[in-house]
Amino acid sequence: MVRTYDSRKVLISLGPHSVSEYADGSFITIEAHGEGVQKKVGADGEVTRSIDPDHTATITITVLQQSPTVPFCQDMFGRDRADGSGVFPVLVKDLKGGLVFSAEYAWVQNIPTREFAIESTEREITIDCGDVEWTGELTA
Repeated sequence: MVRTYDSRKVLISLGPHSVSEYADGSFITIEAHGEGVQKKVGADGEVTRSIDPDHTATITITVLQQSPTVPFCQDMFGRDRADGSGVFPVLVKDLKGGLVFSAEYAWVQNIPTREFAIESTEREITIDCGDVEWTGELTA
């Protein structure tokens, strides 16, 4: 079996905004929180499983410094700080049939660190998510 991955087929939307101008290299990281499913083994060998209720995650998106995603996220962060209205849904979808990740509630954790150089640099944006859903294959 042959599988094909194409980074141009990975779509990221933050509410009404479609992320564009991804950085070269790794451009999105999704980190699940919580402990997942834990086990506890008793002295008699019996096993009890515990399911962590934390279904939140953090997304880190890396884009080129001139990406329209930077001012969008800065605006959403400013709204959140002003009156709490900077919450939006998030969707990450691999159109080649891989992972789909979504959260109804997400927010920009902080404005990205600014770096300037002779050449264009990158901006790393961290987004926190409420309860998330993972569907599709975990590997494409």
